[in-house]
Amino acid sequence: MDDSSVSHSAVMARLTLSALKRASQDPSCWREPTVHRALLVSGLSVLTEATRQLKADLDQNIA
Repeated sequence: MDDSSVSHSAVMARLTLSALKRASQDPSCWREPTVHRALLVSGLSVLTEATRQLKADLDQNIA
């Protein structure tokens, strides 16, 4: 795993946690479309990266 993928995943995870923290402190923020977008984009990015890493690990173990 290279540094760029670790950094990207970490940033996306922090964005997700930040949005959730904000939502827990102010439920009215759910009215803002940017909160929904941040959660969707960051969650999907983290999921995509995790899937890519899992596939790479599986391919490495098969070979």
